[in-house]
Amino acid sequence: MPYGFTPEHLALAEKVRTFADTVVRPVAYEYDTRRELPYEIIAEMGAMGLFGLALPPEYGGTGPDYTAFCLAVEQIARVDQSLAVTLEAGIGLSAVPLLRFGTEEQKRTWLPSLARGAALAAFGLTEADAGSDASGTRTTAELIDGHWVINGTKQFITNSGTAITTLITVTAVTGERTRSDGTTAPELSAFLVPVPAEGVEVGPAYDKVGWHTSDTHPLTFTDVRVPEENLLGERGRGYANAVACLDEGRIAFAALCTGAAQGCLEEALRHSQEREVFGRALSANQHVAFTLARMQARVHTARLAWVEAARLMEVGERFKMAASLAKLLGAESAVANAHDASQIFGGYGFLNENLVARHYRDAKVLEVGEGTTEVQLGVIARELGVTGAGLRRT
Repeated sequence: MPYGFTPEHLALAEKVRTFADTVVRPVAYEYDTRRELPYEIIAEMGAMGLFGLALPPEYGGTGPDYTAFCLAVEQIARVDQSLAVTLEAGIGLSAVPLLRFGTEEQKRTWLPSLARGAALAAFGLTEADAGSDASGTRTTAELIDGHWVINGTKQFITNSGTAITTLITVTAVTGERTRSDGTTAPELSAFLVPVPAEGVEVGPAYDKVGWHTSDTHPLTFTDVRVPEENLLGERGRGYANAVACLDEGRIAFAALCTGAAQGCLEEALRHSQEREVFGRALSANQHVAFTLARMQARVHTARLAWVEAARLMEVGERFKMAASLAKLLGAESAVANAHDASQIFGGYGFLNENLVARHYRDAKVLEVGEGTTEVQLGVIARELGVTGAGLRRT
């Protein structure tokens, strides 16, 4: 089986591919132009079980099978990155943290609706001064009379303002901790905040370069009160748990990148074989043929990387470097393939109605989301044992 996929994996990939081509692609440009999340398509994805692929049956899922989840994300990303990241973030960064660190009551309360795609959850980590350095969080949570009182702001939060968003996981400072070297740092914890809720303000949607269909907002928390039992995981483990979830999430994000790179290749290959220039197919030119070959090499390498990272994670082996490698290679492959595909299309590649133009816009954020390229390089360097140069183990 290619890439070590099982027959079940291949059947799922084909099913989602067909869905993406026949349901998602025909309306992707329309929703991109309107900058709206297609709730009816989200519902169909839920009915297909896509939101439950990473979750076990006892919580309404159809997994847990992280490779299957990544395959679904990859196939959708071929035709619409916005919808793919809605799935990837809704599960990989929102439901999975709850699965990993939540109490039994928390999981049974929230996971079934997320697994059905009937609800979406958001992961409130990033702040104005706490992006790549999540330990710089300024949002606070104070325990008062059996309730955590949360104050602060978050930004660039995916799935935070949709009509079906019901839960936001928020990281906040709950005190101070002492590092092994004797220095102190903020103690971070994570909390489940049901929404809508008094004191939670969802700011206007960002005017983004790409990912127009994806829902992204800033959030403000003003004296937001949640019960003491809404603490997610142990107090003081919020940062470590967030980093662990980001490691997992980067694998699915790498699959999204791979899907984008694959989509660009497919579009460029089709167009170059149909388009005639100077009396012959565009693909008959050696430069174009070699460009297509390099695009295929990038897709192959990116897919190998995320599949290996997913395999390591699923068998319980250390996968931190593998996840960062997959995210790094995937993002670079998507950006390069989007550039090459747009060049092969010429002027047509500069029209927003063209899928490769939307990939070209969307691909840039792949080098930023879920850890910038520089963060991935730092993680890889640390895993190699490199010290200094501003590198610090988390």
